[in-house]
Amino acid sequence: MRKIIILAIVLMSVSVNAQSEFTAINRVLYDYIEGTANGEPERLKNAFDENFNLYFVANDTLRTWSGKQYVSGVKKGRKSNRIGKVLSIDFEGNAAVAKIEILMPARKRIYTDYLMLLKIKDQWKIIHKSFTFKNYPE
Repeated sequence: MRKIIILAIVLMSVSVNAQSEFTAINRVLYDYIEGTANGEPERLKNAFDENFNLYFVANDTLRTWSGKQYVSGVKKGRKSNRIGKVLSIDFEGNAAVAKIEILMPARKRIYTDYLMLLKIKDQWKIIHKSFTFKNYPE
């Protein structure tokens, strides 16, 4: 009976820790989503590692966009018509991957972002962003 109680306590603590990590990762993802939508560059600086880059394909060629350029393009207080949501999060230890969808009605596009995160000094940071988009009809 004692072994069962100890096992239950261990499983509960693992579950609580996992939920805590999901909450922390989700907070970082929404700093990114809401920071870009609401013109809050400080939230982006909180979400992204200072060395992150963005990767995408244009004209069948891999393109790289500096994360610093991306963040500097978000002007304080300038809202954009972006609606984002987290589709999935997967993590193990100090590494995570997330999938996000961003609806941009003004451009008639839906972006899909694939984000890699690492937990550095007890803080989750987005270190890599790859994205694609599709146009949708009016």
